[in-house]
Amino acid sequence: MHDTLTLSAYLILAATLLVAYVIFGIAGFGSALIASPVMALYLPLSQIVPLLALLDLCAAIINVSRDGRNAAWPELRRLVPLMVAGSLVGATILLTTRPEILLLALGVFVIGYALWSLIGRKPAHAFPPAAVVPFGLVGGVFSALFGSGGFIYAIWLGGRLPQKEAFRITQTTIIGLSTLTRVIIFAVAGVYMDWHLLLLALTLLPGMIIGITLGRFFTLKMSREQFLRMINLILLASGVMLVGRYFG
Repeated sequence: MHDTLTLSAYLILAATLLVAYVIFGIAGFGSALIASPVMALYLPLSQIVPLLALLDLCAAIINVSRDGRNAAWPELRRLVPLMVAGSLVGATILLTTRPEILLLALGVFVIGYALWSLIGRKPAHAFPPAAVVPFGLVGGVFSALFGSGGFIYAIWLGGRLPQKEAFRITQTTIIGLSTLTRVIIFAVAGVYMDWHLLLLALTLLPGMIIGITLGRFFTLKMSREQFLRMINLILLASGVMLVGRYFG
């Protein structure tokens, strides 16, 4: 339990969160990819999910307050309603069936897309606006099922936005809106009435802030090609993690 964590455990968690939020600061998603496996050594999943939701929301708010003017709001207006609809579908699937096979399918798809992009097989044209429908719905479904929809939105935005900063802050805004829903649900359910959980979040907050600040700094130093390569490497790692979760 987190109220009995040793000093060394706190330091490991803080270092892990710092690295995770460097990734979040660069890509606008992916913090759970880095943080969850390490946090699971010290905390139960029932605490990791609401803790990361709270930190992700704080990170998104900080990033949007800094760079929100660069967000592609037309893309958000297209995507967000579909994300909400997909989340409702995902919640229904979660309650009525066993969705593990979907986890494998998503992992294989993301790995394939990332490898295809990394070897230079990129589409000649941007995604048409109508393509937002499957990306928005599928991203919402997998966000509700597994808390893993960010990289679906990243694929969509990567095929729509030529500017890396617009991609980063738009992705961050999407994750912030998605996470806000989860935070509200956890709050209504009384999860955040546990003051030990809130204290742990407060203790880890500096690592998150330093991480997203470093991520933003690194992004400004990257070329668009370097940025997209980083995004595709994160996508590849996400896909491998999903497949690993399925077989695990």
